[in-house]
Amino acid sequence: MGLNYSDAGVNIDAGNQFVKKIKKDVEETFSPAVLTGIGGFGALYAPDLAAYKEPVFVSGTDGVGTKLKIAFQMDKHDTIGIDLVAMCVNDILTAGARPLFFLDYLATEKLDVEKASAIVSGIARACKEAGCSLIGGETAEMPGLYQSGEYDLAGFAVGIVDREKMITGERIKAGDKIIGLASSGFHSNGYSLVRKVFLEKAGLKLDEPLGEGGESLGEILLRPTRIYVQTILKLIEDFDIKGLAHITGGGLLENVPRIFAKGLTARIEKDSWPVDKVFRELQNLGGIADQEMYRTFNMGIGMVVIVKEEEAADFLEAARGLGEEAYLIGEISQGDAGIIIE
Repeated sequence: MGLNYSDAGVNIDAGNQFVKKIKKDVEETFSPAVLTGIGGFGALYAPDLAAYKEPVFVSGTDGVGTKLKIAFQMDKHDTIGIDLVAMCVNDILTAGARPLFFLDYLATEKLDVEKASAIVSGIARACKEAGCSLIGGETAEMPGLYQSGEYDLAGFAVGIVDREKMITGERIKAGDKIIGLASSGFHSNGYSLVRKVFLEKAGLKLDEPLGEGGESLGEILLRPTRIYVQTILKLIEDFDIKGLAHITGGGLLENVPRIFAKGLTARIEKDSWPVDKVFRELQNLGGIADQEMYRTFNMGIGMVVIVKEEEAADFLEAARGLGEEAYLIGEISQGDAGIIIE
């Protein structure tokens, strides 16, 4: 008898079983704009454009990086999909865009139906939190390309904003205030350095407690990335948000200056918000300089918001009323430094 696809390491039956298993989670994210269910060659989405004078579509794509390695070692896969969605929808949110739909790509050495279903369950939960539909995706078995038990994740989101309401940063000027919304930890950036310090240099174990809270190191490192969509979209209705920066790779040092013109400087007071102890523990164990910490990690601030000085106090109160930990962390001034953290 001749060989078949499963002899080469690809199980079509497992793929079909996986699609059936995730069907309910995926369809629970659908809005009336979704015209097709899962399983088609392409996903159809018909947005209602009646409320927009000049609609602009905004897209963003990302992955999860080596945070996946922590999920592999912990054998915990139900939150890593939240990170995937968060990285994409937070990015497009910075233009003031409302996320419409999301697609994911899961590539693995061998499809484990239970593991893959847990991943997609997290993706679906995050899509519901962000108010967007998980309208499609791709799962690929690639034996020989990935290590046994490992996988990679990527995805992209598409959102919409009216051109006249786009947040571009063009109106940012000296005197505007900088507000930071708290992160949940490292989010999904800097994990190659995180793993090198905690696991290799310090020899810590993922199942051992870190600090006084009782949380294990692994649990701390797998905290999902915060999704700021609903908070920001509500605040946009009442405040003149001039700029938004999602603090991802490059940390505060590189992401904040991306949103305003040359000739301006963001002056940030680094003691104006509480920094999670896990950042300080990492810094101490690795002997990492402050500059490198602020260039690699979010340091406890996941989203930066620029508002007019006269709106700052009310914005802080409103953000906190929506459940955010929000802090006044600095202001915009004249100068060509880009950003100063002091």
